[in-house]
Amino acid sequence: MKVSEGKLARSYNQEDIQQILQIAIARQADDTEFSHEQLVEIAQELEITPECLQIAEKEWSSQQSSIRQRQDFNLYRRSRLQKRFGNYAIANSFFVLLNLANAGELTWSIYILLFWGLGVGLDAWNTFQSQGDDYERAFQKWYRQNQLKQSVSTFVDKIDKWLKA
Repeated sequence: MKVSEGKLARSYNQEDIQQILQIAIARQADDTEFSHEQLVEIAQELEITPECLQIAEKEWSSQQSSIRQRQDFNLYRRSRLQKRFGNYAIANSFFVLLNLANAGELTWSIYILLFWGLGVGLDAWNTFQSQGDDYERAFQKWYRQNQLKQSVSTFVDKIDKWLKA
C-alpha cells in the first residue's frame, strides 16, 4: 500500500523547527516590526515560559551589543587603514617626484615605495581578517581602551556637574 507524502507523519528536531519558523517569519514579515506584546503572545503559543523568554531577550540583547561593538571595531580598523594608505600615497608621491626631479628616473624611491607598500599591504590583510586569535586580541585591546575612555569621560562629566552645582 502506497501512502502519499502528505499523509506521512513528519517530525522535526528543535534546530529544524527554529530554521523553518525563522524563514517563515522572515518571508511573512519582511519590513514588519513586532511589539513586545506580540513577542510574548508568540512565546505563549509556543509554550515558552515568560522566564525563558526574558532570559532569551537578555541574551539576544547582549549578542546585538557584541555585534555592534565588533562592527564599530571593524570601522575603526578600516578608517585607520585609510589614513595609513593616505599617508603612504602622499609621502611616496613626494619621494617619487623628488627622485624623478633629481635623477630623471626612479632609483632609490622605488625601494621606499616597495618596502612601505609591503607594510601597508600587510596592514590591509590584517584589517580585513575578522577571525582568528590576532583579530580577537586586537578587538579585546580596542574594547578595553574604549571602556577606559568611557569610564574617564563619565568620571570627568560627574566632576564637571559637581563643580557646576
